[in-house]
Amino acid sequence: MTVRAYAVERAGGPVQRLEYEPEPLGPLEVDVAVTHCGVCQTDVGMVDDAHGYSRYPLVAGHEAVGVIEAVGSAVDGGQLAVGRRVGVGAVAGACFACEWCLSGRQYLCADKDDTVLRGHRGAFATRVRASDWRYVQPIPDSLASEHAAPLLCAGITVFSAITRNGVRPTDRVAVVGVGGLGHLAIQFLAKWGCQVTAISSTAAKADDSRRFGAHEFVAAEEGLQRVSGSFDFILSTVSADLPWDAYLAALRPHGTLCVVGVPHGPFGFQPLSLLLGEKRLVGGLVGSPAENRRMLDFAARHGIRPAVETFPVARLDEALDHVRHGRARYRAVLEF
Repeated sequence: MTVRAYAVERAGGPVQRLEYEPEPLGPLEVDVAVTHCGVCQTDVGMVDDAHGYSRYPLVAGHEAVGVIEAVGSAVDGGQLAVGRRVGVGAVAGACFACEWCLSGRQYLCADKDDTVLRGHRGAFATRVRASDWRYVQPIPDSLASEHAAPLLCAGITVFSAITRNGVRPTDRVAVVGVGGLGHLAIQFLAKWGCQVTAISSTAAKADDSRRFGAHEFVAAEEGLQRVSGSFDFILSTVSADLPWDAYLAALRPHGTLCVVGVPHGPFGFQPLSLLLGEKRLVGGLVGSPAENRRMLDFAARHGIRPAVETFPVARLDEALDHVRHGRARYRAVLEF
């Protein structure tokens, strides 16, 4: 049962082979033989120690799709039989006993098991282990594995932001950033029935935005004055510091600005930008097991697919560099 992983020994890489013997399988645990794994900006941040808490050797990867290889003694074998195609996303388990877990918000659990952090042996490997079977997601037959993988982090992050904030089909919405998260957010919101505007600093992405379902495109460098007071919901997917006053001004009264990309610095805006109109500034995280399953079902039913570039695992260094420098159009996926 030796696991062949692809690890980095120091910040920035390079990738090296690492073999290890996993611990005996626990009663709630599931081992998944990985066939595909997305390469997320979070993985690059961990590899580069962007946040100062990476420990090496580090095995990143948290958008894994594969087939079940072994299950623990307490796993519901009816749902998760050996050989079934499944996914393991950003969270691999939770305590299922705290107030957050018992209310269906396992993503807020203080003891949740983050795949990319748990022992630093993630899914850039021939096998990944979920610490709780309830976080192992069956993949709908109509979703190809290379498309399903990015949905397990990027997809659920934007889908949860939409559903938790009560976005309605009649709403006028905007997506800031047409990238790995943004191109999926546009698709989800368009299929939700919303009037969707894409906002990007890259004017060349206008055609792609419309192909993903956006009805309008706004070049951010031209300013947001012409869309002032336009939107019920704005979803920021970019890892950048934005002119927050301008984005709050683009909301209608009672509108919501939801941030799922991580800005580089603190938020800065005038208090009246928020108070007048009773607007909301909220954050977003990945989802619960139930939300993940609803998201996968919605994506399968409505033909939502990430645009992917695939790399054999032997080219992992190249894939990481591709994401690191913003060249992915729009998600990079490893094939094992």
